[in-house]
Order: sequence, then structure tokens, then C-alpha cells
Amino acid sequence: MTSTQESKDTSSKGTYVRDMFASIAPRYDLANRVLTAGFDELWRRSAIDRLGVNTSDAILDLCCGTGDICFHLVRRDPTLNVTGVDFCTPMLERARQRAQRKAPHAHLKFVEADVMALPFADTSFDGATMGFSLRNVVDIDATLKEIRRVLRPGARFVNLDVSKAPNRLFKRAFDVYFYAIVPMVGGIVGGSKSAYKYLPASLTHHPDAPALEDRFKAAGFVNCGYAPLCGGTIAIHFGAAP
Repeated sequence: MTSTQESKDTSSKGTYVRDMFASIAPRYDLANRVLTAGFDELWRRSAIDRLGVNTSDAILDLCCGTGDICFHLVRRDPTLNVTGVDFCTPMLERARQRAQRKAPHAHLKFVEADVMALPFADTSFDGATMGFSLRNVVDIDATLKEIRRVLRPGARFVNLDVSKAPNRLFKRAFDVYFYAIVPMVGGIVGGSKSAYKYLPASLTHHPDAPALEDRFKAAGFVNCGYAPLCGGTIAIHFGAAP
């Protein structure tokens, strides 16, 4: 494949993902709660537990969507300076609306940007998070290197996402739910069956938990590891900037 063709494919995926999330933005939060029975909120809190924040830290939430992790962060510590980044305008608009209602006095802002080309100087942040999005980025390795670039030495990046259960029977049961039930329920609640077909499908070629840990290391993170949740169908990965 030529570099020109690769560039076109990269651009096409990015455009598709942006448009897909724009289509489900109005009902995205409701769909998440229904599809996970509310457990997604517990998983986000568990991810933040791994971040190790200090008073007044500057925290970056990548692919922030409608701001779920951002709001968890400022509830955890109102002194934090939280920046949410996403490249989908309707998602960011919803995040800003939620901020006016949920956290009007928080040190919280939302920036429209691509996670592979962040508009921040090197070593700008004391920590970074990402929730249920890394499998949707165009280039995982480039994204991880860009995240490491903007983190101060010792700062952690914590990633929460769906993963592949190591137990075959457990994985088979989860696959029935993820690939059959999620598109059906997501289509009803979220308003776009095609979007909720894509989201499970995005896991198919995503690295499993050990392989993703290796990608963290290859991107230059140190003290890497991961914590499996729900039989390994969810994983929290973490690593620190050197």
C-alpha cells in the first residue's frame, strides 16, 4: 500500500468515526448507562483511582466525548484543572452544556482537537485519562506517543476500555452480548444501529490486554500494567511518562 493510500484510509476512518459519534451524541449518555446497567460509572471511578492526582493538578481527558471522566475528576477533587479534548463538535457541545449544569464553578474546559496532534506544549499535564476510545483512534502508537509528549515526568496515563476476555467460555458469552445485543439495544436507545454495530466491531482488531501493555512500553511509558475487570472484558491500562 502506498503512503498516499494509507493517508486516504487514515483520513476516511477519522471522518467516519467523527461523523458516527456526532450522530449518537444526543443520546450517548443514556445509551451508555442502559448498555452497561450503570457499571460504566464504577469503571470510570476505578480508572481515576489509578491516576494518583494531587491538589491543583492539570489533568487531560482525551476523547472526552460528553465529559463523563471530566466530571468524575472535578467531583473527586474540585481543585483540579481539567481539560477535555475531542474532535467531535456535537460531543463537545453536549459536554459544555453538561458543565454549565453539573460543574459551573469547576476548573474545567473543553478543547476541539485531534488526539494525534494535541495543541499543547511538551510536559504540560500532571496526568491523562481516556475512556472507551483508544480502539477508535486511527493510530494507537502515534496516539500513545503524543500523550506521553504532553505529560510531565512521572505523570500517569490511564486508559479504560473494552478488552478481550482470556477465558474462552467467558469471551464467548460476552461476544454474544457485545456483537448481537449491543447493536440491537444501542439502535433503540442510542438512535443509530449502524453506530452500535461499529463500536463492538472496533474491538475485533484491537490488541488484547497484554499486547496493549506492550504498546504502552513501546511508546515510551514506564511502570506499565493493567487491571482486568469483569472477567477481562474491561481493562484499565496505565503507564507513566519517564
